[in-house]
Amino acid sequence: MFKIIVLVACLAVIASAQFYGGDYGHHGEDYHSHPKYKYEYGVKDHHTKDHKSQWESRDGDHVKGQYTLDEADGTHRVVDYSSDHKGGFQPHVQRKGHAKHPHHGESYANIHQHY
Repeated sequence: MFKIIVLVACLAVIASAQFYGGDYGHHGEDYHSHPKYKYEYGVKDHHTKDHKSQWESRDGDHVKGQYTLDEADGTHRVVDYSSDHKGGFQPHVQRKGHAKHPHHGESYANIHQHY
């Protein structure tokens, strides 16, 4: 049992060393630098009906982005968001279109799927 405690303690020291050992990580990154990035991606698969997209940008503590997706009920969800150290995460969610549900007595499991 003592060996396990010592092993866990050693692993904890190794794992925490990157946070207390200096200003740079394993690959020379400066953790005190001004973070800045942009990315975007999307999927539009007509066969599976999987349609979604996302973009996001960050400049220092300010993050802005949007993601969209087609819901299973036929509506389209759009979420615009922003985040910073003062206001925290601020999402704005929109739902476009009208939900389509199976007819009375029918379930989604019984609807013919084309895969």
